Amino acid sequence: MQAIALPQAANAPAADAHHEELRGLWAELEAALSLLLEAPLQVQNFEARLRQLADWLQELVAHDSDAALYLVFQLAAESSAGYSASHALVSATLCEVLAPALGLPAHERQALVCAAFTMNIGMTQLQDQLALQREPPNAAQRAQIERHALESQALLVRLFVDDPLWLDTVAAHHPRARAKAPLAQLGAAERLARILASVDRYGAMLSPRKSRGARSATDSVRVIVGSEPTPEDEVGYALVRSVGLCPPGTLVRLDNGDTAVVLRRSSRPLQPLVARVLDGTGQPFKTPALHDTARGAPRIVAALARLDLARRIPPQTMALLGVYVGRSRPASAQEPGEAPAV
Repeated sequence: MQAIALPQAANAPAADAHHEELRGLWAELEAALSLLLEAPLQVQNFEARLRQLADWLQELVAHDSDAALYLVFQLAAESSAGYSASHALVSATLCEVLAPALGLPAHERQALVCAAFTMNIGMTQLQDQLALQREPPNAAQRAQIERHALESQALLVRLFVDDPLWLDTVAAHHPRARAKAPLAQLGAAERLARILASVDRYGAMLSPRKSRGARSATDSVRVIVGSEPTPEDEVGYALVRSVGLCPPGTLVRLDNGDTAVVLRRSSRPLQPLVARVLDGTGQPFKTPALHDTARGAPRIVAALARLDLARRIPPQTMALLGVYVGRSRPASAQEPGEAPAV
């Protein structure tokens, strides 16, 4: 296994610059999204500004989708923004990553990402409250949850959003019955709503709340698609093939007892590149070590929920791994764009 060299003090600023730039761009994107979701009626040109964020997200994912997943999952775990904005950013990022695998044309991709950003805009404050609430939703809260898809659509209409595909996807993203027809046989809005419903559930299960801990990435996928995703379940199959059972930024246990952080996906869903961070007794390694699980033992035996282990992993270790992910981006990756003025 290959040890990751810690940056020396003399060149640490240069070594960290790319990672810090990417992390800063993702943090700015989340902050800009939070401002739009928290007080949408006070935002001028809401639709144009939201589309700017969708274009910005597309640039960040195109730059390096592994780094995008790593950073968005880290940001979601550490974010100072409300749960609603954090969940919307995770969901929109997953939709952007999934869109090519599902063969979505550009206008459907943007409508899907905009819908992911705004699917819960009709209950932003309630969603933030529920994330901090230990008891189950009360009757009034359940009623608002039941109405939120249509209320979100109505609020978007008040904000002069006039894209019917975006609006209809938001309205239908909690279908009462799952359509069994192939995606290609569905209307565009029904197709996007089915994709968004699966992504919404997956992202929500990854995120901790006061009333429950987060599930692992693998458990979240299996709740949605079952233990063996098949090509017939197009969204679940694409989720596994594109994002992986253990996406970058998530924690896994190896068969030698070590705990590792996933850094990059491979062509096989359960064989990513990882970095070992805790030994079998739960003690942090002085220096994390790279291991390509596709090349042999130790293998991944379980995905882990972040909450129970995050406190044991030194923050500088996660920062170092973020630097590595940024440095090791594919040579063909595009440079990320600057933050739009929102």
